[in-house]
Amino acid sequence: MPDPMHFEAHAEDYARARPPYPDALWDDLRDLGMLTPGLRALDLGAGTGQATSRLLAAGLRVTAVEPGPQLAAQIRTSFPEAPVIVSRAEDLSLPAGSFDLAVAATSIHWMDLDVVLPKVRRLLSPSGVLLVWRNVFGDPDFRTPFRDRIVQIVAERTAPPRPGPDAQDCVATAAALTETGLFRVVDTFTYRWSIDLDEHEVRALFTTFSDWSLDEVGRAADAVRELGGTVLEHYSSWLIVLRPTVAATA
Repeated sequence: MPDPMHFEAHAEDYARARPPYPDALWDDLRDLGMLTPGLRALDLGAGTGQATSRLLAAGLRVTAVEPGPQLAAQIRTSFPEAPVIVSRAEDLSLPAGSFDLAVAATSIHWMDLDVVLPKVRRLLSPSGVLLVWRNVFGDPDFRTPFRDRIVQIVAERTAPPRPGPDAQDCVATAAALTETGLFRVVDTFTYRWSIDLDEHEVRALFTTFSDWSLDEVGRAADAVRELGGTVLEHYSSWLIVLRPTVAATA
């Protein structure tokens, strides 16, 4: 089964191989007033600081939470102005009302929502916002020879799929986030984008995927080479904006 600490073993690959979140996502956050300088943001499952970086650049005061010591060390080195807490989101112990924003960027699917959502609600200010987003690697609406090879590799797996709702599904994630009744969805956004990747970039990127074996990663990289050395990958991203419900704030 996918290992939540897989990324810790591939911290350097993660930092250099994962593509950034689309600029349009950041434009929407800015238009929503979520990137106002001085806001206090909590970045949950911060990885190597992709979201932390852009939040800091916008002038927010960011606290990064990352359970992997090597990943956390990269955040400290790259962004010394951001306090880093080496912890799971479930184990956080911070004063109530400490943050204006809580962010989970391609990380919420690793968290126990029954534990994390009440904790996040407590940590947010009365007008606080929970932002959940992720990149989805592979757009089913675009079929390419490379994607056909990827589908074939995945179809040959014998291990059971990850339990629970599809982590890449915005609708399923929104439903899971509102099931406790603590938060309500106020907006969702989707983005489509593409990126050219060569054999080495595919190898590095797919190595960071927690459900891909080294043999499968090698086969994906071989496919790029056999298809001419570079492939155009169609990806997507989604953003869910949530606020506490009236019942949660009473």
